[in-house]
Formats: sequence, structure tokens, C-alpha cells
Amino acid sequence: MVVFSSGPGQSYVFSIFIDSIIEDTGLSRPGISVLYMASTGMSAVLVAIVSRLADRYGPRTMMVAVGLGFGAACFGMATATNILLFYIAFASLRALGQGSLNINSILLVNQWFVSRRGRAIAMMGLGAVLSSAIFPPFARFLIVNIGWREAYGVIGAVAIVLIIPVTLLVVRNRPEDMRMFPDGSPEPPASETRQAMSGVRKDTRVYSSINFWLLALSLGTPGLVSTALVFHQTSIFEEKGLSATLAAGVFVIFSGSSAASSLLAGFAVDRIGPKALYAISMVSLLVALVLVVAVDSVFMAVVYVTVMGVAGGAHHIVQGVIWAHYYGRHGLGRVQGSAMTINFCASAVGPLPLAIFHDLTGTYTVGMLVMMALPVLSILALVKARPGRMTGPG
Repeated sequence: MVVFSSGPGQSYVFSIFIDSIIEDTGLSRPGISVLYMASTGMSAVLVAIVSRLADRYGPRTMMVAVGLGFGAACFGMATATNILLFYIAFASLRALGQGSLNINSILLVNQWFVSRRGRAIAMMGLGAVLSSAIFPPFARFLIVNIGWREAYGVIGAVAIVLIIPVTLLVVRNRPEDMRMFPDGSPEPPASETRQAMSGVRKDTRVYSSINFWLLALSLGTPGLVSTALVFHQTSIFEEKGLSATLAAGVFVIFSGSSAASSLLAGFAVDRIGPKALYAISMVSLLVALVLVVAVDSVFMAVVYVTVMGVAGGAHHIVQGVIWAHYYGRHGLGRVQGSAMTINFCASAVGPLPLAIFHDLTGTYTVGMLVMMALPVLSILALVKARPGRMTGPG
């Protein structure tokens, strides 16, 4: 429910409002783009802060606080009377909706599930799929009938109604708070029992740990590559002799492929582990890069976005489970939040190198060929990494 409700802060909803905002406020499209980039950067910083606060106060408290702030940001968009207030409202909307709501949802699921963690993350991800299908047409309907400012007010009220009551009435931070154990099991998870019996603790260093960086940087690859390809997709397709209409239309296929892949991967990861699933995701991403270089027809374009969806769906599950898999449930926020910050930064940077290669060479092909090295390097880094390894009490 919370992941679904984060829609008003996501790109697929904001894109519906852009033309109306430009027409009403007189802002330029480049100005909106700069604001979007700055707000994404703020989201990357805020998610690290919010996740650490979740370790201290629990995801339940943070969901209520962020949910109220998110609704207030929507109301701010509806009532902003000058450019400064508009920038503050939009930056808050983006920062709270893109990362903070989602990180608390992920942390909560990781507390309540261990052996069934993958399928739980997959089910949670359906909220994002439904949000991307429902919120854009709903927002468009509101804009046409009552105006863009009023539309933001309505979806802000909807977000608060969906987030706050269910969080207060249903959500509890940890199963232990209810005298329960993860997965509804009658006893603690075997991994935590073994750790307690061995008398050692996990190394939960973050920025000073080479293992953390190997894992975090490798997991940033899909965000960097996929954002670069999606950002320039219309231009890439036109360079290949394909239409802009096709470039937009194939997103439907991408969404369906990603959703199906995510569900299957959610069940698979509980059996094969996150490293094996990540290798599958990176191989799929490499194949997608090969296909986009070779694409020259509608059929090839459909195959390309289908494979991209498979890679994205599998990576969504890996990103949701791998940190808890290696570092455990306790103090997870500081680890997963830091990793998510790096992932957001990689996504924000992604389009720039491809654009530079295009300007230097006159084609996207060289940039995409260079990017083919990233999935390979990511697999090697993941093999090398030993995150959350066991260390002595000292």
C-alpha cells in the first residue's frame, strides 16, 4: 500500500503534470529538468538519513512522519504562489516519494521475512506496478477536469488516507514486538541462531568497508545503464530509423516483462540466493545492450525491451533482499540506506556519459559498447565481495 502510494513522487506521475506546470508558471523545460536532477540528488541524501532514523525509531514511526510530509508536499504543489515555494514543494515531493517511502517499506519487509523474503519483496513490488498503471491516468483525469493544482491536492489526500491509517493500525516494526518470529516460524531464523551460538558478530561497517563498496557499486550498474538507455531511448530509436511513437509504446512491454520477471525472481531467490540471481540479471543486461546496438526493426525493439524488463525485474528483487541476506536484520537501515544512496547517484549520472559519447562520435553505439563492460565488471566485483563476513568480538 505504501509503495503504491509513493506514485505522486515518481517520474511516471510527474511527467503527466510537466506541460500544465510549464504553461501555468512560465518555467522553462530546462529549468524543470534541473529541478528534477537536484531533487533526485536530495532524495539520494534523504534516503540515507531516513533509513538510519528507521534503525533508531523503527519503520512504523518513519512511515507516519514521511507519509504526512509527503501529503504536505502534494498540498504545497497545489498552493505554491511563487517560484521558491514551488521548488521547495517539488523537491520535498520527489525526495520523500522516490526514496524515503520505499526504503521504509523494504526495511519493514526484511524484518518480517527471512526464508520467504524474496517472494515478499516481489509481492510488495506489485504496488509499484499498480501505481504506474493507475496514478498516471487518474492524474490526467483530474488535471483535465479540475486543474493541475487541485489534482495535486486530491492525490495528496489520497496518499495520506492510504498510508497513515494502515501504518498506525496494522504495521509493527518487528515480529519480536508481537512475541513472534519472522515468516510466522515458531523459532528464530536458523541464520541468527547460528550467529548467536558462535559468539561472533557480523562486520557492519559501511563506507570504510571494501566489501560494501564492491557490492554497492556493482549493484549500481543496472540503475546507471538502464537510466541512460531509457533517458535517451527516443533518440536511440530515431538513430536506428525507428519512430518516437514506438519508443514510447514499448514501455508497456517493458513494464509487463519487468513485473513478470520480478514475481518469478522473488520465488527463485529464496532457492538459489541473491548472487546467482544477480548474475542472471547482469547477463540479461549485457544481452539487452547487445540487442540495442543491433536493433533495426520493430521486432528487435520488442525483444530488446523485453530482455531489459527481465534484467530490471530480477535486479529489483536482488536489491531488496541482498543486504539483509549478508548483514542480517539488525541495524539494516544504515547499510541498505547507504547502498540506496549510491544507487540513486548512479542513476542520476547514467545519462551523461552516453550523451558525451554521442556528441564526440555522432552515434550512441560507441557509448553502448563501452557500457557492455559494466555488467561483466559487476559480476566479477560481486564474486570478489564478502560482505557482512563474520568477525571476532574485538
